[in-house]
Amino acid sequence: MTTNGAAFQAIEVSRHYTMGDAVVRAVDRLSLEIARGEYVALLGASGSGKSTLLNLLAGLDRPTSGAIFANGRDIGAMSGEELARHRNLTVGMVFQAFQLLPKMTLEENVELPLRLGETPRAERPARVREALDRVLLSARRAHHPSQLSGGEQQRAAIARALVNRPSILLADEPTGNLDSKTGEEILQLIEGLHRPGGGSASGAGTSEGMTVVLVTHEQGLAERFADRIVTISDGRIEREERR
Repeated sequence: MTTNGAAFQAIEVSRHYTMGDAVVRAVDRLSLEIARGEYVALLGASGSGKSTLLNLLAGLDRPTSGAIFANGRDIGAMSGEELARHRNLTVGMVFQAFQLLPKMTLEENVELPLRLGETPRAERPARVREALDRVLLSARRAHHPSQLSGGEQQRAAIARALVNRPSILLADEPTGNLDSKTGEEILQLIEGLHRPGGGSASGAGTSEGMTVVLVTHEQGLAERFADRIVTISDGRIEREERR
């Protein structure tokens, strides 16, 4: 495999944990390439290793062995500062738990990555408005998370992930805390970010062709939205299917 044109390239990656005398092989000698602009669903049962793999791709965890390249750069060779910058500017992350700070307004929650990334103060309001517009939450910007529905909180989390205009979106069970109708709306929103000209939350269309990696245990959702389904079992790829 080569890193040309790849958003991610995992080469013989393992992530093992020691629990007492036992070794848990959460990811075990797994190789995977994800092209720029591709929408890949990581499918598998609970404990299969799919979330561990997503954390490795994000640089939130380090592999026990093997290498991971993101946009051609070896994540393992990055300094702590470079890795933090990569996570803040290149990768947007959405989790099952919305992880919004309860004492902050929606606007302040979305602005937080800009503060951490030291974006000039004068640029922040427009960037926050842009992100909130894309998820149809501009009218709720002064509300606190407790005043929002579950679907609105997840859309707020997506706005926070988008505010630094990343090229990659990693989503770990983003519909897990939502009812089926709201969950489908969230995945349609993510679909709009991925498909060039395929329509965004605002209906105006989008052209960025964002790379999306979605972790899910719901096969029906994976089949409906992803370009490719990678099924993981016991830390290894069991099969792959292009849609």
